[in-house]
Amino acid sequence: MLSLRQRALLGGLATGTLSVGVGTLVVFSYINTRVLEQFDETLRDRHTQLVVGLSATTDAPEALRDLMFDPAYGTPFSGRYWQVTNGNGATFTSASLFDETISEPAHPSEEAITWNTSGPDNEAVRSVFQKITFEDGTEWGVTVAESRLELIRERRAAQNNLLPVFGLVGLIGVAGSLLLMSAIVGPLRKLRADVAHRWDQGDDLKPADYPEEVSPLVEDLNQLLHRNREIVSGSRRQAADLAHALKTPTAILRNELTSLSDKGADTEPADEALNRIDAQLKRSLARMRASNTAELTHSRTDLSDSVARLSRLFSVMAEREGKSLTTVCENGLQVRMDTQDVEEVIGNLLDNALKWCRTTTHFTAKRVEGGIEICIEDDGPGIPKVAREGVLRSGGRLDTSVSGTGLGLAITVDLLNAYGCKLNLEKSTNFGGLASHVFISSLT
Repeated sequence: MLSLRQRALLGGLATGTLSVGVGTLVVFSYINTRVLEQFDETLRDRHTQLVVGLSATTDAPEALRDLMFDPAYGTPFSGRYWQVTNGNGATFTSASLFDETISEPAHPSEEAITWNTSGPDNEAVRSVFQKITFEDGTEWGVTVAESRLELIRERRAAQNNLLPVFGLVGLIGVAGSLLLMSAIVGPLRKLRADVAHRWDQGDDLKPADYPEEVSPLVEDLNQLLHRNREIVSGSRRQAADLAHALKTPTAILRNELTSLSDKGADTEPADEALNRIDAQLKRSLARMRASNTAELTHSRTDLSDSVARLSRLFSVMAEREGKSLTTVCENGLQVRMDTQDVEEVIGNLLDNALKWCRTTTHFTAKRVEGGIEICIEDDGPGIPKVAREGVLRSGGRLDTSVSGTGLGLAITVDLLNAYGCKLNLEKSTNFGGLASHVFISSLT
C-alpha cells in the first residue's frame, strides 16, 4: 500500500499534469483562433488596399501591379497573391502568381468571403474574395490570398513562445505538490515524534496541538498509552507477586535440605535441582518483566547510583574470597531501562566475573558516542572464542568445578535483547581473562 507521502506526491503530480495539460489545450486553442483572426484581418486589410487601387484603375487594370508595391507580390510563388476578374472573364494577377490563378468561390456574393482554397501549383492558401460593383458600373471579383504555411508558422511560433511558460507552470505545480505533501505529512511526523517523546516522559498528547482531522487519532492514542501503561504495571506487579510467593516455599525447602545435610544425608543432587529451579524461576520472571517493558517502558535509571550500590555489595563479597573489585564510573549516567533489570544485568556479570577471576575484577562504565558502555573484565581463564556463543545459551556451562546453574548470562542476554542491547564477550587486553561489553542507549 502506498504511503501518505507517496499518495500526496502522486496526487499532486497527477493534478498538476492534468491542469497543465488541459490549460495547454485551452490556451493553444485560443492561440490558434487568435492567430487565425489576426491572419484574416491582415488579409482583409490587403483586400481593402487592392479594392482601393482597383477603383482608380478599372479602365487599365494592368496598372495594379505598379500600385500594389509589396515586394512579395512581385516574387514568383512567394506565397502572397492578388487577383482581379472583370465581368468579361478577363483575369489580372500579381507577378507572384506567375500566370497561375486562384480558385474563386462557386457562389460569390457581395459580402467578403474568407475561405481556404488552392493557389498556384495547388498550394494551399487562405483567401478573401468579394464581388464589387464600382461607380462606373463595372463588376469585379477581387481576391487576395496568402499561403497557409505562413499561418502555420505564426501559430507554431506563438506556441513555442508559450511552451517554456507551461514548463515553468509545471515545475511550480511539482514544487506546490511537494510543499503540499510536507504540509500534509508534517502533523503526522510531529505526532510520531511526540508519541515516542510522551511515552518516555509519561505525558499525554494534546489534541489541540494537531489539525482537527488528526485530533481524534490523538485522543485514541492517549487512551492506548494509558492502557499499555496499565498492562505493563500490572504485569510487573504480577511478576513481583509471583517472585515473593515462591521465595517462601524455596526457602523452606532449602532449610529442610540443610537440616538433612547436617544429619549426614546426601543432599547435593537435591541442592543442585533446587538451585536450577531458582535460576529458571528467576529467568522466567526476568523474561516476563522484559517482555512487558522492553520498548514500551518509560522508566529511567540513574546508572551511576546503581553501579555505586552494586560495587559496594560485590566488593564485600570479593574481600571475603581474598579477591578485589575496582570500579571506574562517570557521574550522571542515565539509561532507559528499569532499575531492577539493569541491576540484574550488572549483578549477573559481576557475579560471573568474581566466580572465575583469580584475584582481580575491574568494572568500567563510561559515555561513548550514542550511549553508555559497560565493561567488566577479570584475570581468570577466560572463554575460548569458539565457546562464547554456547555459554550465552540457557544452561551453557564450560566448567562445573564452580557452583552455579549456568543461567546467569542467559538471563542477562534475555534482558538486554528486550531493550535492544547486546552482550559481547571478548578477551580482556588488560587482565587476560574475560571482558564483557554492554552498550546501552543513554537519555542524556
